[in-house]
Amino acid sequence: VQLQASGGGLVQAGGSLRLSCAASGRRINRYSIAWFRQAPGKEHEFVAVIRWIGGNTWYADSVKGRFIISRDNARDNDRNFVYLQMNSLKPEDTAVYHCAADRIMGRFGASRIDDYDYGQGTQVTVSS
Repeated sequence: VQLQASGGGLVQAGGSLRLSCAASGRRINRYSIAWFRQAPGKEHEFVAVIRWIGGNTWYADSVKGRFIISRDNARDNDRNFVYLQMNSLKPEDTAVYHCAADRIMGRFGASRIDDYDYGQGTQVTVSS
């Protein structure tokens, strides 16, 4: 599976960013796709996950009400896209954000990075 996150950048506190994840390989639309983040010196933290079929979502308490995960059923060159809309950003949201595909088809709700395959991330920096 190939996963490429993009859309990060520098934003002031209270601002917004939209991250994109291009996913390809396997039958990616049979797997849940999640976002994780990793701040310097810390372990990966679960952010949100979406079940491709049905669109069920689940968020970490730290981002609930501010972030929205969504997917695009259209395919572009055999890639599927998942997005993370981040609003009301805070300095503590600063991290490298990775999108990740669950290793088990059909599972929804796993929150450990070891349950996923993930690619290179995109840096999000929120200034105060």
